[in-house]
Amino acid sequence: MKQKTIDRIRKFTEDRDWEQFHSAENLAKSIVIEAAELLECFQWSEEYDEQHVKEELADVLVYCQNMLDKLGLDADEIVNMKMAQNEAKYPVEKARGNAAKYDRLS
Repeated sequence: MKQKTIDRIRKFTEDRDWEQFHSAENLAKSIVIEAAELLECFQWSEEYDEQHVKEELADVLVYCQNMLDKLGLDADEIVNMKMAQNEAKYPVEKARGNAAKYDRLS
């Protein structure tokens, strides 16, 4: 996310004095709730309302940024750490075109 967007999220939260409600537990719950609302966009068919998907996905991202701030984490750092783990678990030569979990790749 661009720094300008991150700053906007932070200002929105700060202006409303909502940090007091942003425990790690509450933020984790909020991420799951918003992710469920995103999933609901696809509940009964493959057709979806793009605007609604954008709104729910944005909610997930905003809460994720709030969680990063709460825990003092850097998004790039933790994503790259996880990508390194995934690359080791799913080597291209075994995983390409295969949806199997890493422990079932041969």
